[in-house]
Amino acid sequence: MNDIAIRNYCIWARNELIAGVEARMRLYGVAEGAEPAGAAAVGGRALSPEETGWRDALLRAGAEEGFDHLRDRAAYTWFNRIAAVRYMEVHDFLPGRVRMFTRPAADGSWELGSQAADEALDVEIEGADPMCIAELKQAGEDGPLFRYLFLAQCAELSGCMPGVFQPVDECMALLLPANLMDADGVIGRMVGDIDEADWEDVQILGWMYQYYNSEVKDAFFASKAKETPDTIGPATQLFTPDWIVRYMVQNSLGRLWMLNNPGSPLRDEMEYYIEPDETHEDFIKIGGPEDISLCDPACGSGHILVYAFELLAKMYLERGYREREIPGLVLSKNLHGMEIDPRAAQIARLALAMCARGLDRRFFGRGVQADIAVLAPVALGEGDVPQGSALEKRKDLLDALAHLDEAGSLLAPGEGDLAAIREAIELTGSDGLFGSSSRERLQRALSTCETLARRHDCVVANPPYMGSSSFGPFMSKWVKKSYPDVKSDLCTCFIERGFNLAKDRGYAAMITMQSWMFLGSFEKMRSSLIEGKSILSMLHLGPRAFDAIGGEVVNVTADVVYNGQAALEGAYMRLVDTNGSEAKCQKALEAIQNPDCGWFYRRDAETFKQIPGTPIAYWASDHLIRSFVVGKRLDSIATPRQGLATSDNNRFLRKWWEVEPGHTDRSCSDRDSAKKSGRRWFPIIRGGSYRKWWGEYDEVVNWYDDGREMKEAILAKYTYLSKPDFVIKNQNDYFKPAVSWSKISSGLASFRFAPQGMLFEVAGACLFAEPDELRYIQAFCNCSIAEIDLAFMSPTLNFEVGQIGQLPVIQDECAEPTVCALVEAVRAISKDDYDSFETSWDFKRHPLL
Repeated sequence: MNDIAIRNYCIWARNELIAGVEARMRLYGVAEGAEPAGAAAVGGRALSPEETGWRDALLRAGAEEGFDHLRDRAAYTWFNRIAAVRYMEVHDFLPGRVRMFTRPAADGSWELGSQAADEALDVEIEGADPMCIAELKQAGEDGPLFRYLFLAQCAELSGCMPGVFQPVDECMALLLPANLMDADGVIGRMVGDIDEADWEDVQILGWMYQYYNSEVKDAFFASKAKETPDTIGPATQLFTPDWIVRYMVQNSLGRLWMLNNPGSPLRDEMEYYIEPDETHEDFIKIGGPEDISLCDPACGSGHILVYAFELLAKMYLERGYREREIPGLVLSKNLHGMEIDPRAAQIARLALAMCARGLDRRFFGRGVQADIAVLAPVALGEGDVPQGSALEKRKDLLDALAHLDEAGSLLAPGEGDLAAIREAIELTGSDGLFGSSSRERLQRALSTCETLARRHDCVVANPPYMGSSSFGPFMSKWVKKSYPDVKSDLCTCFIERGFNLAKDRGYAAMITMQSWMFLGSFEKMRSSLIEGKSILSMLHLGPRAFDAIGGEVVNVTADVVYNGQAALEGAYMRLVDTNGSEAKCQKALEAIQNPDCGWFYRRDAETFKQIPGTPIAYWASDHLIRSFVVGKRLDSIATPRQGLATSDNNRFLRKWWEVEPGHTDRSCSDRDSAKKSGRRWFPIIRGGSYRKWWGEYDEVVNWYDDGREMKEAILAKYTYLSKPDFVIKNQNDYFKPAVSWSKISSGLASFRFAPQGMLFEVAGACLFAEPDELRYIQAFCNCSIAEIDLAFMSPTLNFEVGQIGQLPVIQDECAEPTVCALVEAVRAISKDDYDSFETSWDFKRHPLL
């Protein structure tokens, strides 16, 4: 599949369709301040009575939703329908078996042109008027004829697939752009730019949806704006690479099938399947494929559901079901999706319908639809909820229902919530207009909550990624209350929700940000997972797993979790150092086929409890993990400290060569001696680049009179503080010898000796201890063992004092003198190197001179 061509086309097509719809809106005066409703002419152009009625409907829609929103909705409506018809004509799925956008070429291929228009007199499209077709054909009006046939085809498909092709009324047809079939038109370029072979794979529909929204998504994150119901859907869509989908589905749905059917030939068709250990989990017993339920709670354009359809169809075939009955069974019994973006849900339904039509040529006439629930808001006002009812007291539920287009499937209604809604329905009369409408809204709320409360054998998802800094007002407050332990990102909220949606002894498989594996803010979540669930397998992908977004944008992991406790070792594949999705795929396949490859690990998650913070450090050796048990915490030997923040670096910090030497003092041993010196500027440690043992001391701070000016500035800036100690921390440790490191690094941590006479800033944290202990600790912190420890204790390359303090140190009294002597030697070597540059205090001359 030519991703670049598809991406470029979709971005161009979106802008072209928006411009085309805008042109139609101008032509018919569909804009704020245009001719009033009922006008018989617009801009001197007479309208027919029908056109006047259609225009009036558009004016009402524009006034209600906004004219820009109406424009964008119309543009996507036509993009969706054009892509769907193109896919169907390539696969010969159109009911009339005649192509709409291409015609036979002389060489036997297909070229731009409408076979339907060429053969219009013989084409059968349900609802099309043969007389009208004949008149247009006889008049030689190719453009109007194609337009009529295309709209008729869309209308026919809306009858076949109502959940996919919502009926296009005449007013929306008024906004169908002109010149679509020109060589440089939207359809013309779709045919010309995207190879017909690319349409063979139903995944193209999902990719086109993602690429269509890519500029909107990029603009949202670049703007630093807060999400809204209109932006949260497109901004969080990310199409999952096919091989990762297969890994998740094969090791959840496929695992359930294989455990129930150990001799199934399906095993040979699951290349990413990891064989269970002999001591596997206590799995859910199923009688046949009809018993299985799989849900994607954030299904997007349906990629996961499409592959699950394929695997389920093979299960049915294995059990002897007739091919034509399988699609209806899979869609009605097995697959369930939830989505807040109705456009994405439409693509998911379309993709599944195409899968079904591939197995059953009469599928369009069977009236079966995919179970994709669009989670739309249900606003229940005071008049809808009976006074004194249990529902009236459930303010949080009512608030979440009103914001379902943001909260989506994260809303987890319990039995009490369902009972409260049912009671409210019973208490609400059905007499009269208002009683009937209230009852209808309550019924919608009940239906939605019943969907959200269902539990499934398998939950598989690529949930939305969005940090809490992008949450709008509702989501910011609601997520903190509903998901307090995982509130910093939507994807971690979905991990917790996935366990709730999965049945006991079921499976939850997701690809998410890797942050939950290591960060302290998710420690409670990790502890809960290890205590009550079991990690069956994990693809630790790291960066560059999604070629569509590239770079280091997201660091991800895909895992399959059993929703129960099982005494087993999980299978982990470490692919973080491999670049690109395809390369990671090949490494994963190699690891599955050859577990001795070097990047396949087996680990009992219970061992993670032995490491402070319970990180998912599956690649740590047994000896390394044991060091956390037998070793001493570093902070029991030395004292890690965070430094000061000036509140105004431009005012209080300088390079040492920017101030008069006579105003600087490097010899102070404590705060009193610094104050008595009467000097203004003193050396300060501020982190720096990667450098071990010595150096990165080139700045000074205004600490005149014990930092009086800085303290006054801080109290003036932060008026809620009674004293500056909250910002100027650990003052009694200033000027002492220390080992320092950069809090933020672009790579590995490095630990440098800081001699007496320096202050330290927040970015240059320090360790304090007796001289020999300081040497020994510096040696340990700069060794490869500490490097490995920090890889899973601080994977974000932000080395906090708390993390450094948790490092395990195994002291060897016999080796300590030798270690300390070596540290003194390498400090001297490093100092000589540092002093050979002009930025050093002690620079004399360059060694080459």
